[in-house]
Amino acid sequence: MRNSQLERRQPFASVNMGEEKPFDFIRTFFEGVIAGGTAGVVVETALYPIDTIKTRLQAAHGGAKINLQGLYSGLAGNLAGVLPASAVFVGVYEPAKQKLLKMFPENLSAAAHFTAGAAGGIAASLIRVPTEVVKQRMQTGQFTSAPDAVRLIVSKEGFKGLYAGYGSFLLRDLPFDAIQFCIYEQLRIGYKAAAKRDLYDPENALIGAFSGALTGAITTPLDVIKTRLMIQGSANQYKGVFDCVQTIVREEGPSALLKGIGPRVLWIGIGGSIFFGVLESTKRFLAQRRPTPHQNSNTKQD
Repeated sequence: MRNSQLERRQPFASVNMGEEKPFDFIRTFFEGVIAGGTAGVVVETALYPIDTIKTRLQAAHGGAKINLQGLYSGLAGNLAGVLPASAVFVGVYEPAKQKLLKMFPENLSAAAHFTAGAAGGIAASLIRVPTEVVKQRMQTGQFTSAPDAVRLIVSKEGFKGLYAGYGSFLLRDLPFDAIQFCIYEQLRIGYKAAAKRDLYDPENALIGAFSGALTGAITTPLDVIKTRLMIQGSANQYKGVFDCVQTIVREEGPSALLKGIGPRVLWIGIGGSIFFGVLESTKRFLAQRRPTPHQNSNTKQD
């Protein structure tokens, strides 16, 4: 009876890895890479125009009007970074989550999800930051193509120019990744416990939308700071994160730290719906095609 109670209380959002074998880890990693890459490309392509409007709103000083032309500017170059970044994120997140869920007590599953989300964010940031720098410079009209953007940024600012705003990026994305995935996983646990069944794709998408929109609203000030630091180029208008905050508040008022919150919440809310819906569908598709122990034993006998 005690064992059956423990089984019922297992975190529903986790996947039982069974015995700890190298194959299990490798399989989990590569399934995460495929699922994450697929979800990242789909959501980025669908919502890129909203992200462009958000970036231009945040980059505009004072009451300057924004340009609504070329909303897909830089998409191709951005996808070249989004695909590996999303793949690396989920590829790190999934095995880290499952390991941590085994290490942490069951009542601390939220801490496991939070930590795994941060770990995935750190790994993906090495790809995300250069991609984000190039994308936002193109969205604000500084460059017309990704190759030109990379070449000119490196020639004028050095290789470190591709990592402009890296600190502010981590300041925004690490809390965002950790909070979003923690909220998503915990809501799935509660929902599945109440429904007493596996969740359907629309339900995963709805939970993803809520967790994304809530996290996006909370982290908007961090996103504004990150945007300003990344697009300043060699002008070095801001000396760092704190100087950026002080300058924005002094020159534009505290409300400027919430610039673009509407498009950001809309973009991340819809994006969360698409991302987690595609992610769970792809993970299930891959899981259904795993070789069963019976198939493995037949293969060995042959």
